[in-house]
Amino acid sequence: MRSLSLRRVTLDGTVDSSPIYLHGVRVKGALRDVFFVTTTYGKTEAIDASRGVVLWRFTPRGYSSWAGSPQITTATPVADPGRAWIYASSPGGTISKLSVAEGHAAWTVSITRLPSREKIASALNYDRGRVIATTGGYIGDAPPYQGHVAVIDAASGRLLHVWNSLCSNRTGLIDPSTCSASDSAIWGRAGAVVDPSTHDLLVATGNAPWDGKTNWGDSVLRLSSDATRMLGNYTPTNTAELNANDTDLGSSAPVVLDSEHLAVCGKDGQIRVLSVSRMGGTGAHQGGEVQLVGAPGGEALFSAPAVWRSGAGTWLYVATGAGTGAYRYSGGALTKAWENGNAGTSPVVAGGLLWVYDQVAGKLRVYRPATGAAVASLDAGTGHWNSPIVVDGRVALPEGNANDHSTRGVLDIWSLRR
Repeated sequence: MRSLSLRRVTLDGTVDSSPIYLHGVRVKGALRDVFFVTTTYGKTEAIDASRGVVLWRFTPRGYSSWAGSPQITTATPVADPGRAWIYASSPGGTISKLSVAEGHAAWTVSITRLPSREKIASALNYDRGRVIATTGGYIGDAPPYQGHVAVIDAASGRLLHVWNSLCSNRTGLIDPSTCSASDSAIWGRAGAVVDPSTHDLLVATGNAPWDGKTNWGDSVLRLSSDATRMLGNYTPTNTAELNANDTDLGSSAPVVLDSEHLAVCGKDGQIRVLSVSRMGGTGAHQGGEVQLVGAPGGEALFSAPAVWRSGAGTWLYVATGAGTGAYRYSGGALTKAWENGNAGTSPVVAGGLLWVYDQVAGKLRVYRPATGAAVASLDAGTGHWNSPIVVDGRVALPEGNANDHSTRGVLDIWSLRR
């Protein structure tokens, strides 16, 4: 790690999420390696990975009305496979298609009728020509709002389908005040997860009523790839208790362990291993977990776990505010391999190492993934939901907390010395 040099890039806002990266794309007339970030008030910026220079900025309409306010977004942008466009969110409840080369918007579409209550918090996703986004709520859970999944045609910007986790018998965007139930935020860092084997969408919801019919608070849901149908569901037997105690199951998104098993961990600090076949169908499925395992430190999970498949098997890495831990996975069961007391956001496995941002201590910690042995600790500022990416001999990590409502921010870029 002594061969890494640090460059700190000043941004027009806090990036309380992750960067994305494109290698060798044409930006401002030249081929470059570029990081892209979206700030909490919706500015999306392209940063030259080699020089740390901001190449372009996109400012959404309405920026001046949100800047410095509690109305924010914490969504990571996503790039399409053609690498000519990226898609980014704004606090105005919109998704925009932005040119990689210049930063201009080809289209902008709204995915909520009440952006002051329905927040775009989670990472955007992309699958087979569709952009996938989710909505949640703001701190304080002020009603009315409903978590929903929005599927957008990437070419035209047309909103194709919406699946509502409350009043799920209603299609399309709804005025939140017209649904008798509120909340059920979809706010886990990974948003709507695409199952790689089926292209189904997997989401976990937060606190809200549950009736197993049209209201799906504190549930794991499997939706068709176009979000037109629910294919499966799971909710714990104590869903009413979770709702009453503000113990969202959906404080993290589901992860795919294998074709038959998922894992999800919420604010109650329990990792639940779920059977895909047991949760199949539109009928209500309560309980029936394959396994319950404690998260590191027994604390709530607010980050995205990482799954690593190697010659040594399948591993699950989880970081909470109380610790970082590794679990071996086999045949529907997790076995804890190691744990420490270092806090962390969403872990990343890259280059045979485990990278975890300790947002409390302001350190980017590097471990041996099989043993947890410390390799290095890189100094960074404190943060919140930010997490690193590691690519092409570079590490990029944003600093800061969206809840500070700052219009300035920092992106740390470590690079191998040439």
